[in-house]
Amino acid sequence: MHLLFSANHVKLLNSCYPPTSALLTAGPDYSPNSHELSRLTYYASNHPGKLSKIGGELEKRLKVECRKAKAGNIRSRASLLISLSIFRSLATECRRDIALLSPSLVGSVYATLASVPSDLEVVARAASVFTAWTTYTNGHLIGADSSMTNDYLAALRQFATLSCCGSEDQETQNRTRLIGLAALTAALNSEALYNDIGQFGSQVSTMLRPIMVVLFQTSIDVLDEQSSAVKDAPASPYLAEFRTRPALERRAASIHVHVDGDKGPSTSDVSDAALRALFSLLSHANGAQLGYIMQSLFDNLEEVKDWTNLDHCCWLAQKTAEWAQYQYRYVVPTWLVERLLHLDSPLVTSIETALTAMVTAVFGSPTPLINLSSSDILSNLLTLLLRRVSINSDDSSSLPDLVQCIASLGCHVYYSDQIQDLAGELINRLVVIEVQGVLVRDQRFFLQSRSTAIRCLLEGLVGLIRAANLTESTSSFEKSRKLTLELATGNSSSADASRKDRGTNERVSRRTRVPADIWQDTLSLLCDSDASVRKQCSSALNYYITQEMPKHGETSDGLKHVRKFAENSLRQNQIPHLFHHTGDAGSKFLNAVHAYIYILATSPSLVIPSNAYAVGTSQTSPGNPDRETNDDSLSQSQNPNRRSITNPHGPRARKASLVIRLLERNPATFSSSAQASEEDYANLLQVLTTVQRHLPIRGLLAGIPMLLALDGFTKTFDSGSIAVHHVITIRTVLAHVWLTIGQVWSSPTVVKLAEQAITSLSSLPSLDSTPQVSVNDLHMGLDPDEAFAAIISCRSIQEALGIDQEGLSRRLSAKWTPELALRDFESTSAYETTFRGDGISPLLKISPALMHIENISLQSLTRSTRGLGVTDLREALEGRSSMSNPALARPPSVSTLDHASSFMGGDPSLRLTQTRSRSRSKKRSVPNGSGEVRDVLTRLGIGKQNGNLLKATFPALQKSG
Repeated sequence: MHLLFSANHVKLLNSCYPPTSALLTAGPDYSPNSHELSRLTYYASNHPGKLSKIGGELEKRLKVECRKAKAGNIRSRASLLISLSIFRSLATECRRDIALLSPSLVGSVYATLASVPSDLEVVARAASVFTAWTTYTNGHLIGADSSMTNDYLAALRQFATLSCCGSEDQETQNRTRLIGLAALTAALNSEALYNDIGQFGSQVSTMLRPIMVVLFQTSIDVLDEQSSAVKDAPASPYLAEFRTRPALERRAASIHVHVDGDKGPSTSDVSDAALRALFSLLSHANGAQLGYIMQSLFDNLEEVKDWTNLDHCCWLAQKTAEWAQYQYRYVVPTWLVERLLHLDSPLVTSIETALTAMVTAVFGSPTPLINLSSSDILSNLLTLLLRRVSINSDDSSSLPDLVQCIASLGCHVYYSDQIQDLAGELINRLVVIEVQGVLVRDQRFFLQSRSTAIRCLLEGLVGLIRAANLTESTSSFEKSRKLTLELATGNSSSADASRKDRGTNERVSRRTRVPADIWQDTLSLLCDSDASVRKQCSSALNYYITQEMPKHGETSDGLKHVRKFAENSLRQNQIPHLFHHTGDAGSKFLNAVHAYIYILATSPSLVIPSNAYAVGTSQTSPGNPDRETNDDSLSQSQNPNRRSITNPHGPRARKASLVIRLLERNPATFSSSAQASEEDYANLLQVLTTVQRHLPIRGLLAGIPMLLALDGFTKTFDSGSIAVHHVITIRTVLAHVWLTIGQVWSSPTVVKLAEQAITSLSSLPSLDSTPQVSVNDLHMGLDPDEAFAAIISCRSIQEALGIDQEGLSRRLSAKWTPELALRDFESTSAYETTFRGDGISPLLKISPALMHIENISLQSLTRSTRGLGVTDLREALEGRSSMSNPALARPPSVSTLDHASSFMGGDPSLRLTQTRSRSRSKKRSVPNGSGEVRDVLTRLGIGKQNGNLLKATFPALQKSG
């Protein structure tokens, strides 16, 4: 009788259930009455206001059934399955008003999972209901409705527990995990996850934990194989239409425990489901959300204590960066480095080791990382490295990992000056550490910490460049191999396209080499007081000269260089302008290299003064009032154009002061107290031979004067076996260097002299042998005069330098001292070493015809050393009457059109004599409008080239020609 007074929606709901006596026979589908269910869903879709009441009534009934099913009531279990089916049908048919049904539906799912978590059939039915809701909801209630949000998070935790549960039965475990992962994947693809950023972190933290548990229980080989197919293979059916259709047109997938005739799921199926869930999460996350994901990964790794599993940690970091959206990948390494920097434990923990390895793995992977602030990353890593050195300079566990992490920054080059900028920052830090040291708690370990820090920075610097070179060569090899395969298969059109693409990519990826003026700041470490630092510095210098140093106009074979330039008479005439001046960075660098090598070979003391790191070390000393001036000039002469610290009392000024002191302590005669060891002599020999082989022309011009000076220095020395032994070692080094020079330039005379000297010197007894070597035996070394005569008479050298024997003799026999070499003889013009060799900015377009005639007015173009640029074009487009470049805005100050030159007659004053008068009333008209823009474009080399400066300056000559 009570049905007569029930509401219509209650009657419709009750009619969906089979009779109580038929519940036990409703299996195995346990579905509601189809006809009555259609009436219910039709009523609910046409009366949205009743939907919340239907959901509330169904939720009350479901909770009663859960309580009875938990106690073992079979009929209640069957009725529970039917109730869940009704919920799913309502969610599917009433998707437009799903928000009205959401509180009761989510609460019912959580109540079911909490009551019967071990009944897989009930859990699978609840997961299907949850999947239907996540498919159609817009997520607006998450965070707004606190009760529903709590039920939703609780349901996620229940599914997460199912996703990583353990069981003695492997098949049951796999089925349970698949059900949980299916529900979590549906939540990961739902708008409920992304609608409220405040709830995003808690949801992701809950869902990532079971995914990480599954992945860390799977071998790396299986993960690599499955992850490669994640991007290529289509997503699973219940995710196929997510984000591709409007919510009203989506279809929710059903989740079943078992299909008759199918085998049980395997472990690989579970790991594949976990991988797809992770891929779906990462591929949809933006920058802020990716930060929450990284934090959740870190928290879950800390919770499950899996930091010791380095292989899986590195794999996870790589895939996180690879699967994240292209423009947000930088978040992964940035977050890892910042988290690494915030660790303040004095001991090296497994977390720090794992994070360092993860950063290295991300940078070392081929995944591109745009928008990455490599300078900030490097600065943080250097801070962490120096912190570790100050705590424990003998730390052999974390320091090599951090050095490798710094080097891995070279694996990705995104702009041409990136490696140069990073190397400059590393070298700037090296200068500071060299002068100031590392802040340590115990001053007894000050020098040891300083040496360790310098060696680590040098190793990181070389590793950075090596990684960039290796990545560049690998990329070129892969492109060449791909092109070869296309040609072999006969696909000519594809090969032509690949060849064009390869040319474009190579132009884009070409990076700027680290210039010599930046590396020059490391050369003083060749004379450091610590032998290990000297060895590391020489090794780094050898690699730099061999693999990185720009070698403009140089080849590794002197004769090849001569033949190359002999083919072009114009270039052959321009060679002297490339190498005769000492103002270019390469010549300055080699002069400094030879100066420090000379100091290392002869200095009786390499010990840094005890007050060298005091603040006032760069102040003027009473004994030398010119010390401050000398220090400043030396610091400026080493690199006038370097972007560095300009503080007159900064690290570079104090470093220059130390170098000056080292030069002042250099004795007039060779002393037995020379500090260089056998290993030092071997290292400097390797550096000198490397210079001669890879920079034969500049190495010859910078090396011969030093070799002569060093040989002359060893002719006077203290009596004693130690001094004699050092002299023999130095002369042996000199003989080997002369031998290399002779081999590079194919001079048989020099080769013969050097081989004879090496043979004679090797026959002398060693320091601990008997009898001792006598002073009279030292004449057995190489005669520098004969070797010098053979060098200046070598035809290949004269042709390579474009100079005769007399000029070559003058150039190579110039006075040489370490101080002069460090000061680089004299300051030169900023444009002295341009390819034209005229001292004019290379940005100015000068006709080659001007190079073969007397052109005194050419100097009028050098009133401004700034070339044309974007600013000039902008001003022309704005219609300004005057150009920003004075060389183009005003006429030449001196015109050769009205004067006859006496230069050809030998007048040294370059006097100009007026030959005819010209009216001064006419003024040159300044181009404006389109003519002014055309003039600027012409000088920038853009557009059609109808004329040159020769036409403007010599109109009469143009007409006569």
